[in-house]
Amino acid sequence: MTDKERTDLIAAASKAREHAHAPYSHFRVGAALRANSGRIFTGCNIENSTFGLTLCAERVAVFKALSEGERGFDAVAVVAETERLTPPCGACRQILWEFCRDAEVILANLGGQMTVRRMSDLFPDAFDASFL
Repeated sequence: MTDKERTDLIAAASKAREHAHAPYSHFRVGAALRANSGRIFTGCNIENSTFGLTLCAERVAVFKALSEGERGFDAVAVVAETERLTPPCGACRQILWEFCRDAEVILANLGGQMTVRRMSDLFPDAFDASFL
């Protein structure tokens, strides 16, 4: 993935973050998922007063892409307004592994910091269908 493609993915995630519904935590996150086809699907976190029904930005982006018929993904960007770059939570790591395998994960904040990881670095020894 080129630097420009990463920058574009981060920009899409940052824009998606603006639509987050986070009235309880005030922790707004945006994600942008790039399909192998080049299409980009965005998501933001959507909180619910029961908390357990809250969806993270990464899962929203993946489910949106899947619901539109896309399969196969090569990168996801996650953007939050934090000093420390925010990785996907455990539930999102499982979903990302299931549908994106060893995709590139770009972590960024609004201050311009960025790092790139692979899903296999964030989720070693992942459980998947190969165990079934």
